[in-house]
Amino acid sequence: MEEMTEVFNKLKTLQDVLVEKYDLEKKIESSPKQLDSQDELLARLKKEYIEKNKSYEEVKEVVENLKKDLSAAEASREKGEKDMDNITSHREYEALDKQISEATEKEAGIRKELLREEKKLAELNESLKADEAMIQAQESDLNSSKSALSDQIQEYKDQLENLKKQEEEITPGLNQEIVYKFQRIIQRNSEGIVAVKNGVCTGCQMILPGQFANEVRDGEKILFCPYCSRILFYQEVNEDEAEDFSALDETGSLADFDDEFADERDEDEIEEGDNENGLDEEKSMSFDD
Repeated sequence: MEEMTEVFNKLKTLQDVLVEKYDLEKKIESSPKQLDSQDELLARLKKEYIEKNKSYEEVKEVVENLKKDLSAAEASREKGEKDMDNITSHREYEALDKQISEATEKEAGIRKELLREEKKLAELNESLKADEAMIQAQESDLNSSKSALSDQIQEYKDQLENLKKQEEEITPGLNQEIVYKFQRIIQRNSEGIVAVKNGVCTGCQMILPGQFANEVRDGEKILFCPYCSRILFYQEVNEDEAEDFSALDETGSLADFDDEFADERDEDEIEEGDNENGLDEEKSMSFDD
């Protein structure tokens, strides 16, 4: 009995270690995802910057072409005005006057369009500068976050190594098959060993068969709950708890069990295979090995 008490105490201690260990492993695995939103924001900013820069280059080309057109219109007008001094007939005057008028009108139109495009170009340039500053700030924040996250993950790994050492100190002397099943249960439920109170498994709240509950009370071997697969140990209850557990409508039975733990049992049964001991081997395992 003392030997089994020691085993149960070891399992309870191991449970605390494993719960913290698996929690750290999940944190290490999920930690990089914390930066996903920052990565996505930076990628979006860079994409928008590239598209905006493309628009800037297009407008810049338009401005350059307009300046060339304006220069040509100015030259045409100035030539016409210069040639006015050398006209010898009314026909020449009308032709030059028309040339000057058309060149002046074209020049005015080009200047108006040029001003509009230059304003657009200036706005795009300012926007690009702001985007560049934002991208640099985002990259700086992201690098800082990556550095901090790297330190945090290293801290998790250091804690994890310490927990693994504790686990190695606890598990010697325990049946390795039971330890393996125990680890799998905790990975799914964070609780692998639970008390039996008034014949009820406190892990799944199912009423246990009377004979089986008595075996748990005897505490002569390791027993697994036939419903949720957790390791069971007996625990005395006080008067108030006894009244609570007497309300059977708050617990379940095999008939109305909603099979919450069906996946766990199915996996365990697959592992057991066609073992000739059947359910008995699943319910109990000794430490004689």
